[in-house]
This record gives sequence, C-alpha cells and structure tokens, in this order.
Amino acid sequence: MQTRPIQMTDVTYNAANQCFEALVTVQTGKQQRRYACAIEAPITMSFEDAAKGLTRQALRRHAQKRGLSSEVLRHVPAQRAGRRSFDPLRWLEEVMHLPGRDAA
Repeated sequence: MQTRPIQMTDVTYNAANQCFEALVTVQTGKQQRRYACAIEAPITMSFEDAAKGLTRQALRRHAQKRGLSSEVLRHVPAQRAGRRSFDPLRWLEEVMHLPGRDAA
C-alpha cells in the first residue's frame, strides 16, 4: 500500500445535511489534487472518525480518477525572452559614459 500526504482544511459540520465536510488535499509526487468531501454522520461522531472517513473518501476518488477535483500546479516563473536581468552597476557605468556628461 502506498502512503500519500493528506491535508484537510475547513472541516465543518453541516447541520442542515447532517454531514461532515472538508477540503482534502492528496499529494502524489509533485502533483496535488483537492477534493471536496462530505460524509453523513451524526454530530456526536468524534473528529478522528470523521477525519478518517473524509480521508478514505478522498483517497478513493483519487485512486478512481473520478469526482470533482482541482489540480494544484507549482508556479514556475517563465524567463523573459531577450531580456537580461537588471544590473545596477552596469547601468550606472552606462549613464556615466553618455554624451554630454563631461565636466566643463
């Protein structure tokens, strides 16, 4: 059995639907997928049991590649084409050599 890091956020009890709800993040390598999970349970259920049920539901959805989910990609900034990084020393040297900058 493979273990995957799991993170749960915003665990709440929805009294109208009598269920625990949470946003569960499953991380596989560099990929993260988030699942909105809900399990029907009484309000007297312990938080640990509710967390286990929500985790089980997220892992089942992740394994079956179905259900509503969102993929979280790491942001890799793109390098600007044709531009070099700003070097303040080089800029000052270029300013010093501009025409009309000589002392009289």
